[in-house]
Amino acid sequence: MILAAGKGTRVRPLTNVMPKPMIPLVRKPVMESIIEHLAQHGFDQIFINTSYLSSAIENYFRDGEKLGVQIAYSYEGHLENGQFIDRPLGSAGGMRKIQDFCGFFDSTFAVLCGDALIDVDLGAVLEFHRSRGAAATIVTKTVPLEEVSKYGVVVADEDGRVKSFQEKPKAEQALSTNANTGIYIFEPSVFEHIPSGQEYDIGGQLFPSLIQKGIPVYSVAQPFQWVDIGSVTDFWHATRLALSGQVRGYRLPGVEISPGVRVGLGIRADWSKVQVSGPVYIGSGTAIGDGAVIEGPTVIGPNCVIEAGAQVRASILGDYTRVASVASLNENIVFAGKLIDPRGETVDIEDADIGWLLDDARKDLIDDPTHDLLREAMQQDRSVQ
Repeated sequence: MILAAGKGTRVRPLTNVMPKPMIPLVRKPVMESIIEHLAQHGFDQIFINTSYLSSAIENYFRDGEKLGVQIAYSYEGHLENGQFIDRPLGSAGGMRKIQDFCGFFDSTFAVLCGDALIDVDLGAVLEFHRSRGAAATIVTKTVPLEEVSKYGVVVADEDGRVKSFQEKPKAEQALSTNANTGIYIFEPSVFEHIPSGQEYDIGGQLFPSLIQKGIPVYSVAQPFQWVDIGSVTDFWHATRLALSGQVRGYRLPGVEISPGVRVGLGIRADWSKVQVSGPVYIGSGTAIGDGAVIEGPTVIGPNCVIEAGAQVRASILGDYTRVASVASLNENIVFAGKLIDPRGETVDIEDADIGWLLDDARKDLIDDPTHDLLREAMQQDRSVQ
């Protein structure tokens, strides 16, 4: 099961228009990489619980055939007066809804969050789980002591049996440096401890209940790459890692036309008159004017327009972004009408009246004397510099 029903509030404004599992890392949704990884380890029957913007997930992955798996969906909510009302049931509650509906979990099964890139050896985790006779196993990752305050921490004995949990403890109070990664292995017997038809959480309710009842819950620390997309800063960092080849096994799209520069189909550009230095990915159908400067790590979405003389450095541009000739972007995300910095601070492009610098490339160009004067002034400033 992949957990995908949350709203992803910490990743706004990216999640204003898409659910968190659909956030793209160099054009590929995070969840697609998760499904590919599951398939590689023999997990080819997958349930996904959805709620917030559910159709974005369901319409993209459909029945899973293109990824070599079978996918079913469990929508958490209802239709009222022609509008979908989301009602997420929590991670464990979502599991229980599926089990009550069709008894899908009839043998050992895995549950993962839909918003993190992983390369964990699930076969090794399964072997550990079975060797301990566990009802549930938590995959953990050892993190530096100074970072434990960002995670839920698992406290276990020498054999791996979980004794307690700490939620984002201060470094001086932490009893462990093993962070809960949101990757779990369960036996169907856990459903005896999950109530039906109500919101119920795996970490905050199910695990403490199991431990209190003496039911064997284990943890296993695995040395694996775990790239969590829990915030805009995480998204920024993960994109840079993927683009620069630091995410193991992550295949970048497009064709490499020069070292570190990858492009999609139908790019309109005179490369002899454009300054590009990688790592850079430029999406299909993008037009780049003469004298433009593009420096990596940068991702430019499909069908963008980078006007002559524009400068784009270390930035991420969403689909159909027009960057004016006088614009100079450095460490910015342009997405869904917002200008976002790596810390998540956001400016609405329309409200700030900077549409003459950044806009939707599909809009008709309308002559605006004020904007023309501003562009001329900024061009003169740049020539003086």
